[in-house]
Amino acid sequence: MIKLSINENDAGQRLDRFLKKYLKRAPLSAIYRIVRKDLKINGKRGKEDTVLREGDELTLYISQERLDEFTGPVKKKTALRQFKIIYEDDDLMVVDKPRGLLTHGDSREKKNTLMNQVCGYLQGKGEYDPSTEKTFVPSPVNRLDRNTTGLVIFGKNAGSLRLLTKLIRERESISKYYLTILCGDFREKMLLEDTLVKDEASNTVAVSDEGGEGKRSVTIVRPLYSNGKFSLVEVELLTGRTHQIRAQLSAAGYPLAGDAKYGDEKVNRRMKKLGLTNQLLHAYRLTFENMPEELSQMEGVELKAPLPGVFEKIGRELLGKGIRNLL
Repeated sequence: MIKLSINENDAGQRLDRFLKKYLKRAPLSAIYRIVRKDLKINGKRGKEDTVLREGDELTLYISQERLDEFTGPVKKKTALRQFKIIYEDDDLMVVDKPRGLLTHGDSREKKNTLMNQVCGYLQGKGEYDPSTEKTFVPSPVNRLDRNTTGLVIFGKNAGSLRLLTKLIRERESISKYYLTILCGDFREKMLLEDTLVKDEASNTVAVSDEGGEGKRSVTIVRPLYSNGKFSLVEVELLTGRTHQIRAQLSAAGYPLAGDAKYGDEKVNRRMKKLGLTNQLLHAYRLTFENMPEELSQMEGVELKAPLPGVFEKIGRELLGKGIRNLL
């Protein structure tokens, strides 16, 4: 018999979702069998959709050996710290992700990720202890591609993580802005509204203006400077799809400098000589407004990430001017 007490970070979840995360190695059939036959909440039978509250006591009628089999060992996050902290309080962190680092793990890289690095940092501060958390892990609420640099927001507790995720999804309180250099003469503000269809095999997306099964994607592009051949722009994301900025701007006739998947091969060869082998895209600014009471400390806040050195170098080569002087 195993007893579990639901803490603040575990509360607010459906019972079945809590168990899927807590018993992460258990097959679904075992989880639903436990719910039906081997579990009580505060001494009473629960259902899959029972919402857990702080202070609830779960009793699992399984052996410690079975629990260990389903949960697995707790591993300390030991990845090196490559990110810079732009902002931090008790509820959230905003960090500056470098080029080449995944936000989350994938099939090829599971250890050295931004998420693991942030968790390791918080463990070192004593603010996160995975041995006492049953399901919660500090997590990002927005995601950047491996070679996109800039600002990523993390929720440091379950309440702020859920709220920040909701605010990002609703797109009324947190605005995300990117800098990039486009191939072509871009001089007028543009609203891009398309459907993106993903090809899992090639990890690319195709732009369609005919609707269908893809995901609606909305982007605003504002010109900052153009020399007739290349243009510095600010991009505001109103949705957050895979490769959204890269695919939409390429389809509009303005590919990102250095973009190997959607870009101009001739320009990309020039970029390689300058040491750039990927898209030049930097999530440089976040603004917070109409924030709920729980995150009122962020009302009116604007955060910026420093411009990477390679961005300034490429800007001088393509535009003939320093990027910092144009912002």
